[in-house]
Amino acid sequence: MASSSSSCTTTSPTANSYKYDLYLSFRGEDTRDSFTDHLYYALKRAGICTFRDNEEINRGEHLKPEIESAVKESRASIVVLSKNYATSTWCLDELLLILTQRRERNHFVLPIFYHVDPSDVRNQNETFEIEVKASSKWTNDKVNLWRKALKEVADLAGMVLSGFETEFLKEIVGTIYNKLDRKQVHLPVNLIGMATRYKDIQSWLNGSNAEFLVICGMGGSGKTTLARYIVYSNSQNFESISILEDIGTRSKEPHDLLQIQEKLLADILGGKKRKIPSVCQGTFKIEEALQGEKALILLDDIIEPRQLVALLGSGHINKQSKILITTRDNNLGKWFESRSWRCQEYQMKLLDDDESLELLSRHAFGSKTLMEGYEELAEQVLKYCEGNPLALEVLGSSLAQDNSILFWKSTLSLMGRDIDVGIQRVLIRSYNSLPHESNKDLFLHIACFFVGKDIDYVVKILEHDYSAVSGIKILTNRCLVSVSANKKLMIHPLLQEMGRTIVHQESPKDPAKRSRVWFSKDSYDVLRKGKGSNTMEGLALDKRMLQEEQRAFKVSNLKTDALQKMDKLKLLQLNFVQLTGSYENISEDLRWLCMLGFHLRTIPSDLFMGNLVAIDMSSSSLEVFDPPTVLQSLQILNLKDSFNLIEIRNMSKIPHLETLILWNCHSLVRVCKTISDLKTLVLLNMTGCENLCKREHKNLFVRMVASTFSGAVAEQPTFSFPHSLHQLFLKDCFLECTDSFPLSFRLQPSLQYLNLGNSLFEFLPCYDHLKNLRVLDLSLCSRLKWILCLPNTLAELYVYHCKALERITFESPQFTLQEFGYEGCISLSEIEGFIKLVPLVNLEENDLGHMKWLKKYQNLEVWLVGDDELTKGRSSCVQILYEFDIMSTSLPDVKDPNMEPKYVSKSSSLSFELPSFPKNKRLKGLNVTFHYTISGDDWSWFCKISTTNGVDLMYNPKVFGKPEFGNVGIWLSYWPIGNTLDTGDKVSISILVMSGLEVHECGVSLVYTDDKEAEEIMENNKQWVEILGGDLSGFQLSTGALYLCRRDFFELMEVDRPTPDWFRILVGDTIDSTEVRGWRKTGRPKHLHQSFTELKTVRCIIHGPELEEIYNIKEMSKSSFLDKNLKFTSSMLGETMKFARRPVSKNTKIKFIQLFDETEQYSALQEQEYESEPYSDCQEED
Repeated sequence: MASSSSSCTTTSPTANSYKYDLYLSFRGEDTRDSFTDHLYYALKRAGICTFRDNEEINRGEHLKPEIESAVKESRASIVVLSKNYATSTWCLDELLLILTQRRERNHFVLPIFYHVDPSDVRNQNETFEIEVKASSKWTNDKVNLWRKALKEVADLAGMVLSGFETEFLKEIVGTIYNKLDRKQVHLPVNLIGMATRYKDIQSWLNGSNAEFLVICGMGGSGKTTLARYIVYSNSQNFESISILEDIGTRSKEPHDLLQIQEKLLADILGGKKRKIPSVCQGTFKIEEALQGEKALILLDDIIEPRQLVALLGSGHINKQSKILITTRDNNLGKWFESRSWRCQEYQMKLLDDDESLELLSRHAFGSKTLMEGYEELAEQVLKYCEGNPLALEVLGSSLAQDNSILFWKSTLSLMGRDIDVGIQRVLIRSYNSLPHESNKDLFLHIACFFVGKDIDYVVKILEHDYSAVSGIKILTNRCLVSVSANKKLMIHPLLQEMGRTIVHQESPKDPAKRSRVWFSKDSYDVLRKGKGSNTMEGLALDKRMLQEEQRAFKVSNLKTDALQKMDKLKLLQLNFVQLTGSYENISEDLRWLCMLGFHLRTIPSDLFMGNLVAIDMSSSSLEVFDPPTVLQSLQILNLKDSFNLIEIRNMSKIPHLETLILWNCHSLVRVCKTISDLKTLVLLNMTGCENLCKREHKNLFVRMVASTFSGAVAEQPTFSFPHSLHQLFLKDCFLECTDSFPLSFRLQPSLQYLNLGNSLFEFLPCYDHLKNLRVLDLSLCSRLKWILCLPNTLAELYVYHCKALERITFESPQFTLQEFGYEGCISLSEIEGFIKLVPLVNLEENDLGHMKWLKKYQNLEVWLVGDDELTKGRSSCVQILYEFDIMSTSLPDVKDPNMEPKYVSKSSSLSFELPSFPKNKRLKGLNVTFHYTISGDDWSWFCKISTTNGVDLMYNPKVFGKPEFGNVGIWLSYWPIGNTLDTGDKVSISILVMSGLEVHECGVSLVYTDDKEAEEIMENNKQWVEILGGDLSGFQLSTGALYLCRRDFFELMEVDRPTPDWFRILVGDTIDSTEVRGWRKTGRPKHLHQSFTELKTVRCIIHGPELEEIYNIKEMSKSSFLDKNLKFTSSMLGETMKFARRPVSKNTKIKFIQLFDETEQYSALQEQEYESEPYSDCQEED
């Protein structure tokens, strides 16, 4: 062994006291150019700093000190014991030194038995037999030391070569890597939340067959940090690793990729640099290398697919390789769909509040916890950064300069006005990468005016000028914009500030010269000084917001002069602003005019509105709305809360109107009859227009038309509804169903949503012709008695507090509603296909069959519990429940011979064998009873029947009786399952209580019928499932058992009711509990009616200062079955219902949520709390 070399290019960071990770001891003539050489480069590729002997040391140097120093400065050694190892005194002395280090300094030693038997080394056989020789080196003392060393190293846990050398080398490298514990070697300090995110994607590393993982997210969200964490934590499992950072900024031109290709190729090939003459040739060479090597590669900041093609080609990749890609393009993953490569996508999660606070504290204070007294200031930082790690680090480091409260307040005062240049530099890269200038303009418009606004609304306004449909898609793909679950356009506050900073930099000192002005103080100054310019495209001013901000401003009359100078103005928002002057020369390019609180009584005749797409004059002083000219482009007209509005004229001048909002226009008495001729009007909201509708009902605003043929006089309303309507809102209009106003809507076949809430009719016409109707809201119709023959396509029905309502039927008897709200319907006794709940006093003896004896108890009182919507306010007399064709009732603890069971148990379960049937009798069913007492306020239980011939029923009744505390109650039920049972069957009955009940006794009686009735049953040839209420396939579990329940008990578990193992107790271990998660009134969760899921959300937005009211039709009410708090819409134009799944308790409180309270300009919700009355559409339970 003549010389030495190291695989380190820099000092190893593994431990400050060591120069090398590993010393490699071997017999040169055996393995220098073969096994040891391969091992050395495998260690090098794994990043293990290794010393080995070679010929690089000058021949004249003394070798011994160099070797001793290398061994002592290494953390570990590999000893390659080959055939001639023991013939070299140099090797044997190295071994002595290595073992001394092991004993004295915890030096790890890994012996490799290369084509030798460990026992030969241990026992000094074959070439390891060493003897004293006539030489100064082979002395007796030396030989004895060497023999002990050989035995000692042979006794260590080593590795014996077997199989392929390449696999053997991987095992060696992995062993050394793990022993040296290098997983955290290169990871930066202050990593917060990384382990949690790493756990989310471990399956990709360990079990997925996808070669690629694409990590998407906004700038500064930690994508690159996470990717590095993955690489450094797993590099020991791969033959080569490569980290290529900032590819997007380093490859603006095609030839820029050459340098990146050279590095990637060198990393894959173990450091061997190859000159690449062109990008095409580089791609080919990398393709070849990737086919053979098991590589772990990070491609950071990929902007477009061409970069991937240039770096990786399109050929085969070693199946064991893994390639991470970080990008700001959410669409990149779809590119893989046209490739043979497989890809997983991971959306980068921003830090939560706890993680954010820890990261801020570490950078600001150097500790994990926040200093006392800084809580409110830290909350401001967290709100501003919204979990962006880069912003938290930058701001935290800035605040660390001076930990005084005064310095913090001064620094934080800049937030929202002056973004840090370090943050801006990272974020703006996404903006600069946008492919079209129109995309950039679109982003700036959204950032300045439309954050939090409905996407459909914004698209309508901006589509013509900026191709908003495709543009917003590009912005979302680049992580600049997101769309919330309720279809609002959202931008991270830092990205919004980045966009506004771009606009501000157009003219830092003079707002009038910018393209957009959104800050009310700046807008006010522009109008006050009359300083408009032809660069201005959008301006927003809210006078109330300006006043509430308590900013000092010079009060003066605002004139239209400045607006007349803005030739390119497209977006104008002037809320509660009174302008004087002519509107004649205001920009003809206006698309959006939002003037809340508009002060004039009519529309200015000189205002050009020909290109407007949306007009919002909510809360205006208008008395007459009369378009001054034909408005060909106008699609949305919002006159909500215009209390003085009397008349709407010339609707024919708005031929393409799609949305008309007249909500709370209480004084409105006339709408031009040409409204019926509109071909595109899909949403009409007349909520609260009671005077308009009263005139219809009283025929005060009708015209008499003589019949052409008979001379008779016919009544016609002044207007009729357009045929094109999809959504119609007539709530709070106090409608009556009359000949002149029949409410049949036969000329509106496309209706999807209909709200007739708070009307005065007793009956409704049949709506089976409305095949597209999905949502019907009849809440607060206090006189309504029956709702008959509802269409099968109906998905949501709301009848809250219809106190006279008795019966609901459907076109087909199957109950298919996805959502059904019926609280306060205290007279409701039948919901077809769902339940019947009838007071015993209203039934005749014949209605009760073999239980006619119950009639004598009809005047007893029993309080019902179970379903609060059904039981609140209901009569306390004994009631009969029919559900799944099981009849049940609850009684006090009465003694009656008719209830004496044939089989009795003093526990909650019993079993018996069916006896022979009496002569001329057939078994009709079973009576099941149990006696119980109540404990606590929550009650959950099932009655279960199973037999040896396959019957398996589990029933949780919708309601049952609640006896007084300490008193015994009786539950009595009849199950018509006789034709499923045979003599000799073993029947098991059990009452399975999850909470709130104590069972004292249960019993079963057999119910027989005579031969005549039995023959009639047999002639019908019914299956037992049909006897239990028709098609119950939706309630059938995978085992065939019927789970007859209409609620999701897993939601109750979230409030510790029932216990988590309740399902196993109920069904055993054969079924996974996930099978009944999200259980609904119709049984197991399933795909909603296709046409219902395609029901698009239709919105019109009312803009106030930072306020948006969204009018929406639910796309899929409560589609997230497992969420505890689920929002759905009742009246669809702003009356959003928020439901908490109802716990079964006696003191349930209801919160009525009123949207858009006029007194709260900036609050979308104001909550008022009531016990249970009066009713409001919007309610939430504690």
